[in-house]
This record gives sequence, structure tokens and C-alpha cells, in this order.
Amino acid sequence: MKNLYIILIAALTLYSCKEEPKTQIAWVHTKTINLQGINPIGIAQDENGLWLSDGDHNRVVQVNLNGDIQQSIDSLDRPMHIATDAGIVYIPQYGNDEVLSVLGATKKAIAITDSLDAPAGIDARGNAIAIADFYNNRILYTEDGVTWSSFGKEGKADGDFYYPTDVQITDDAIWVADAYNNRLQKFDKKGNHLMTVGEDQKMNAATGIYVSDKEVFSTDFENNRVLVFDHEGNFKQEINDAILKPTDMLLVGDILYVTNYKGKSLSVYEQKEVLVEAPLEEEHRDDHNH
Repeated sequence: MKNLYIILIAALTLYSCKEEPKTQIAWVHTKTINLQGINPIGIAQDENGLWLSDGDHNRVVQVNLNGDIQQSIDSLDRPMHIATDAGIVYIPQYGNDEVLSVLGATKKAIAITDSLDAPAGIDARGNAIAIADFYNNRILYTEDGVTWSSFGKEGKADGDFYYPTDVQITDDAIWVADAYNNRLQKFDKKGNHLMTVGEDQKMNAATGIYVSDKEVFSTDFENNRVLVFDHEGNFKQEINDAILKPTDMLLVGDILYVTNYKGKSLSVYEQKEVLVEAPLEEEHRDDHNH
């Protein structure tokens, strides 16, 4: 009887010492929006819905949350990563080295004194515009929409690019998807390099970037995933559920949309509390001890 009592006390002690399951907040796939006849590359949003660039069909389309086309901007030449601001849709045309601003039925080319070579991405905030100039391996930037500066050159050092594809302006910085250097880079508004992100994640074509108030997202095109970092560049999460050749992302409220170029779809994610899996070495520690 004494031995049974000792065993019971030991079992209760072990149970009380057992750690509670750990949880964290993570992006979780909630649904997929199928797109009929659209191979999405870039994504942007205005009050009327989501805009998608469809480079394979030389158009930019606006879709509702069911993926139905509401309107289309046609006769383009390989539109890439787009942006919207104050009702204007900004469209870099990779095929003809021109960037359009479209407001309603009015299309006009953005005046740039220097020549572009395959503009692949654009962002706009008021008069400030940044353009990823793909084959010139640089970023063009203007604060007033008139006077342009540029930074970057081909290379692998910090501040260099190897085919930049996307760009985003924040309050104090310019972020760049440095696609075939397989990384992200952050610069100040004068083009000074501040930080390199993601080089330790073995990305294969960092084609798209999105920066929210708290996080930095990158598409990892060939590896079929989206990587999430904090603003200090620390890795937070790999999103790989329901992703097929991702090219861009957009946060609308609390909803994250990812464009699947190959999958002809939008994958939708929300933040939820999930269990943290135990590291493999912890799971098998007892096996090694025996």
C-alpha cells in the first residue's frame, strides 16, 4: 500500500510539472478565392475593391471578394507590381519601359527624365513615388513627383541589387524586394542602406514585398511560401499553406491576401492563436539519452 501511495505522489508531481501547451499568434489560411482567367502578379486596393495586375493578359483588373472582375484597364504591356493612391492606379509596364497613372478613364505616362529598363514595381504615397527599375538594378525615387533621384547598382553587397522587383514606401524608409539576391533591403529616403533582411532564409526569388505597421512580408516565389519578419528583420513565420508561386501580398484591415501567379488565385489569411510545436530535438531527446 505504501508503494502505491509513493507511485501516486510521483505521478501527481510529474503531472503538475508538465508544461502547459504554448501558443502564439500566427497567420492562418482561411479560404482561397479562385480567379477565372487571371494570372495575378501585383495587388493593390482602393475603396471599390482589389486591383490585380494580369501581365499574361496585358491588363489590370479590379475584382470583388468573390474574384469576379468589376472593371479592367486593357491594352497594357506586361503590367507588374502596381500601387493605388488617392483614386489613382499606378502601373509599371515591364514590356515598354513606361509607368502609367490611371484615374478613371484618363491614362497618362509619368514623366521621368531618365530612361527605365523594365520597371517591375511601384509605390506611391501622395507626391512621393518609388519605382523598381529591374534591368538597371536601381530604385528611382521622387518626393514631389518632379525631381527624381536614384540609388543602387548591380551587385551583391549591401545596397546593391540583382534585379529588384518590388518596392514600398513607409513613413521613414524605402523597402525593396531584391529578387535574385534572395533578400529584402531597407533604405532611408536618401537611398542610404539601413538593413538587409532574409538572407538566412534560403529564399529563391524574393519577388514581392509588403510592409505593415508591425511586420514585413516577402514572397519566396520558387519555394512556394511567404516569409514574415518584424521591422528589425527578425524572422517570425513561414506561410506555406495554399500557396503556389506567390508574387505579392496586401493587408486589408486584418486580412492578408497573397497572389498566387501559378495557382490563379488569392489566398486569404487571418491571425489566430495556434499551438507552438515542440522542436524536433526536444521531442527526441529521450531517444538519444537511451
